[in-house]
Amino acid sequence: MTSTGIIRAGIGGWTFEPWRGTFFPEKLKHADELGYAARQLPTIEVNGTYYRTQTPATFAKWKNEVPEGFVFSLKAARFATNRKILGEAGESVERFIQSGITELGDSLGPILWQFANTKKFEPEDFGAFLALLPEKAEGLPLRHAIEVRHDSFTDPAFVALARRHGVAIVYAHHATYPEIADVTADFVYARLQQGEDDIPTAYAPEQLDEWAARAALWAKGGVPGDLPLAAPEDKPAKKPRDVFVYVIHEGKVRAPQGAMALMERVPEKARPTVTA
Repeated sequence: MTSTGIIRAGIGGWTFEPWRGTFFPEKLKHADELGYAARQLPTIEVNGTYYRTQTPATFAKWKNEVPEGFVFSLKAARFATNRKILGEAGESVERFIQSGITELGDSLGPILWQFANTKKFEPEDFGAFLALLPEKAEGLPLRHAIEVRHDSFTDPAFVALARRHGVAIVYAHHATYPEIADVTADFVYARLQQGEDDIPTAYAPEQLDEWAARAALWAKGGVPGDLPLAAPEDKPAKKPRDVFVYVIHEGKVRAPQGAMALMERVPEKARPTVTA
């Protein structure tokens, strides 16, 4: 049997009023929304951590509300990435890492560092930022993903830099952001941001078939041949990788159904074990 990584498809956050009656049962208590969502999907990308610092107690509460095997990805604080000189972000990076994220334990997935669409690729400064990202926090291994939104990052030098630091470049399926599908870490992080609310599963069934096939290929260590690469000649090592795919942004009303439909298409051997 071919070895494979684990594929998780999820959504962004769990507090969204239009999901009541479409995803959440209408009479579900707001306090129970995370627990409910975490039993329908194996991962959620947390947006609130981008805007304000959470407390260790909050992270511990989230951990207690989700089943074993469920994984959060955390969007890192904007104060670390929204700055002119990234190499000076050390204090902000440290503050986020020490904010209590280790309370999540084995429910802590990748940390997403997101950059504005005005931030250009400056190799020396960006390299200085990547060097600030720690490999561990209180003994807990950390995985880092970076989402860039300026066309200047479509550069083989950027791919080489990310791979040198073991950081994943986020593949963004977006109308205007650059699509960079180069694999640069031991996991893959994709954000599907072109869904539509009038499609019951955000993406059409045939599109979900295609994304499931790409995810399965990533999980086996391959690279989809139909997605754009910034460094097509620079091949990654072929080895199993965990895959995180988030149906997010556009088509948000139907994002949960899209993520669930995507998980239904994931091969059994690549599905995570989530137990209540």
